[in-house]
Amino acid sequence: MSITIGSLAELQQYDGQELGITAWHTITQEQINQFAAATLDFQWIHTDPARAVAESPFGGTIAHGYLTLSLLPYFWNQLVQVENLKMQVNYEITDFRFNQAVLVDTPVRLHAKLLEVKDLRGIAKANIGVKMEIEGSKKPAYTGVITFLYHFL
Repeated sequence: MSITIGSLAELQQYDGQELGITAWHTITQEQINQFAAATLDFQWIHTDPARAVAESPFGGTIAHGYLTLSLLPYFWNQLVQVENLKMQVNYEITDFRFNQAVLVDTPVRLHAKLLEVKDLRGIAKANIGVKMEIEGSKKPAYTGVITFLYHFL
């Protein structure tokens, strides 16, 4: 179930609250290969399954850290629908740490908490704590804070 927000005042009502947990998403080798092609990052630990099984400490290929980060908009849209916008801007990523590699074909999901909302003369600055959970792992793939600017109508 997602939250619908239509104004700065509505966003402020969620200040300090957990926003939810997304559905699981499995990162496939095809998705990893497409990301490698888009970013020109063809490091073998991501794109060479045979070599990764033989030589990698992970026992197989792993998702690029930045691939897992790039899933934030996909996951965010499962949790929150922001309406009545002129524009949304990705503003900042802070306190971000990749904690655990994500093995190919492993499900992940996002936990999000609205840490703080600031009113910048009518523009909402939303700091969101995020944690990507890996199915079956005690350590998250990453933790950090993302910041969006919402320019409401």
